[in-house]
Amino acid sequence: MKKYIELSKEELIKEKNKLEKEFENVRTKGLSFDMSRGKPCKEQLDLSMGMMDILNSKSDLRCEQGIDCRNYGIVDGIIEAKRFMGLFMENETKNIIIYGASSLNIMFDTIAHCMIKGVLGETPWCKIPKVKFLCPVPGYDRHFAICEYFGIEMINIPLYENGPDMDMIRNYVENDDSIKGIWCVPKYSNPLGYSYCDDTVRQFALLKPKAKDFRIFWDNAYCMHHLYPNKKDQDYLIEIVAECERVGSPDMVYKFASTSKMTFPGAGLAAIATSENNIKDLEEQLRIQIIGHDKLNQLRHVSFFKDIDHIIAHMMKHANILRPKFELVFDTLEKELSSLGIASWTKPKGGYFISFNSMNGTAKEIIKCCAEAGLKITPAGATYPYHKDPNDSNIRIAPSFPELYDLKEALLIFCLVVKLVSIKKIMEK
Repeated sequence: MKKYIELSKEELIKEKNKLEKEFENVRTKGLSFDMSRGKPCKEQLDLSMGMMDILNSKSDLRCEQGIDCRNYGIVDGIIEAKRFMGLFMENETKNIIIYGASSLNIMFDTIAHCMIKGVLGETPWCKIPKVKFLCPVPGYDRHFAICEYFGIEMINIPLYENGPDMDMIRNYVENDDSIKGIWCVPKYSNPLGYSYCDDTVRQFALLKPKAKDFRIFWDNAYCMHHLYPNKKDQDYLIEIVAECERVGSPDMVYKFASTSKMTFPGAGLAAIATSENNIKDLEEQLRIQIIGHDKLNQLRHVSFFKDIDHIIAHMMKHANILRPKFELVFDTLEKELSSLGIASWTKPKGGYFISFNSMNGTAKEIIKCCAEAGLKITPAGATYPYHKDPNDSNIRIAPSFPELYDLKEALLIFCLVVKLVSIKKIMEK
């Protein structure tokens, strides 16, 4: 078919009438599909069920430090868990604190620590007239929600295939002492699926912030989430904590990761990796906040995964489940939309999301019509601070949770809606 913009008025009306009939037919079926969040599906959760049998009443529940893991103690995590997280985070145990199940929780707590206590003796952020964060966009809605909760002003930074606009970042960071942080998802970013190149990581480490308490919030959530074993976006990024230390800025980064999408969301392990100075600073709060996280869960994970080879093999099982879903999205969008000139999308090699760009001024209407047809998608604007997409065009597609046969039908609904909303937009003009 010709591009919609090339159709005559009569052809547009005919196509619009046809699409409206199809949409009404779908709308009256009472369907229900959910592509709103990057949730693992049941088959992925089943991969880790063996972990439920790791510990029993006859297990030796002492860790290497000799502590009974059923009891209080070891605020920063057992040494085995630090070593395990360090395998795929690429950090030494001395630079790691093990928390509970959620890295998002650590990020929130770390911001709260900066707000209330301050960073390494600097003025607490709550006592500063204006605190600002740089936010590569499109980005992760929950990062933006944390900033909004604490009243931190957010500044959009364009995100490209090799990483965010480093010239813009450098200008802000090195000339404005109210810039206190930046959010980064360096590997298979949410939602674009891009990975930072080596030069971008090096430029981050070389920043000379005007604010002594500026911190890079490095959310490496998808560091092991490859879809293609032979087409990875660099197996590993340059390790940011070590790189910052190498160039003389060891305290500038907080790095986060978890096993949430490796094992059980809500029952995994989460960790922060950072400098020894930052570790001491954060542990001061931890010793007041908690007497110890779930060390039995730490033992379970360590015993289940054993070594890096087992981690890699486990993640390839995840990839084998996810890859057909991503490829179904790519194939469906290509077949249904590529010739019409009304949309574009990314084709990531890992992570959990696909970034879809509709015609300017149509994303909200697309999401609204999808909901009427029984398809739930992340709200339009969610990938931008304050839910304000300047073009009203970006939509995050999360294909992991539905079964393949449900995903196929959901995608056809999505494409139908995109066509209908787009043709109406063109006819308005």
